[in-house]
Amino acid sequence: MLSKLSKSSVTDDITLAFVECRRKTLTLFEGMDWETFCSQPHPDFSPVGWHLGHIAYTESLWLLERSAGLPCLFPQYRQMFAADGLPKAKRVELPDLAQIRYYLDRVRNKVFDSLKVADVEQNQRLWRFLIQHESQHCEIISMVLELTKVSISDNNSLRLNAVSPSSPDYLEQMIQIPAGEFEQGNNSIDGLDNESLAEKVYLDTYSIDRYPVTCRQYRAFMEAGGYQNSLWWSKAGWEWLQTQQVTQPLYWHEDSTWDNHPVCGVNWYEAEAYSRFVGKRLPTEAEWEKAARRDAQATALTQNCNCDRLIGKTTAVDTYPGGQSAYGLYDTLGNVWEWTASWFNGYQGFQSYPYTGYSQVYFDQQHRVLKGGSWATRPWVLRPSFRNWYYPCVRQVFTGFRCAVSDS
Repeated sequence: MLSKLSKSSVTDDITLAFVECRRKTLTLFEGMDWETFCSQPHPDFSPVGWHLGHIAYTESLWLLERSAGLPCLFPQYRQMFAADGLPKAKRVELPDLAQIRYYLDRVRNKVFDSLKVADVEQNQRLWRFLIQHESQHCEIISMVLELTKVSISDNNSLRLNAVSPSSPDYLEQMIQIPAGEFEQGNNSIDGLDNESLAEKVYLDTYSIDRYPVTCRQYRAFMEAGGYQNSLWWSKAGWEWLQTQQVTQPLYWHEDSTWDNHPVCGVNWYEAEAYSRFVGKRLPTEAEWEKAARRDAQATALTQNCNCDRLIGKTTAVDTYPGGQSAYGLYDTLGNVWEWTASWFNGYQGFQSYPYTGYSQVYFDQQHRVLKGGSWATRPWVLRPSFRNWYYPCVRQVFTGFRCAVSDS
């Protein structure tokens, strides 16, 4: 049981997190024009304005209607901003920013009133879930904004004439991870349903790249005809490539000053093909998480990784020595999400929270796990146990990868 003092402290912490998370959300919309607010640069992703309204809708649904038993404040928005309300193509027909800001503010004022009298022990997990929910939509907003900048001509023309400086040898290093058990998952109050139940997992010895694969390393794959040679691709990956006819990552830069940045905007098929090209493989989710674990006293402070949009783009993979994992891996938090070899499934003892549609419907052997976060990931969802998931064909996310090998 929480004491009265600790209950007050939890409520204060939650309130501050709500305020800070919302402040960061709204900065994304400062000076935004109407076209950007309601445009849909990719058919699989909703306009940024829809995500802003969805944040208000979800907060109202769970904290006001279902928890506090209050009537819906804006029933006219129920279909518009529910996740299953409208097809994505119809989500461009939005109220303007001022109207959605009013929606956000009205809901938030009621939420703060309800926090003062709510049962902390009963509601704390839900409050923390909603902070993370808003954080996740902030990253999608960042991604959609980046997609508006991607030029079709730039993205489909291959220019490999840039002279690249030599890559430091240490960027090729691999770290051997000894055999043994580690605790995979997260049973804390912040952990989302798909992170629990945490359990001990035994892994044989393996080695994993100390750094994410860099643009310079990936360029070698491109220059060797990697996108034209079926030898490196799985059957599904090659079929995807023949359909899409891409020749480089989505967020590709020819400027050699990006050479030591992680490659960004590759899908799972591309990551798998590169791994085969260099005689390695993608790490499993468990391998990645074990190697990325931190000492018990370590914290994911923003000054030790590239996250929270503080830089606004990727950084060189050796920029944050203070953010190394206990095994010495760089960039396991922030910079780019990293593909793993694992399908997204529930752990043993999984229980849906707060609804089945958040995780369980994606346990379909169609989604691969990504780990670690990106330069746009908010701190509330930045931890080694956090699990992201996407179809293997998706390359619009801020994704890269690192490779592994089995030690025989």
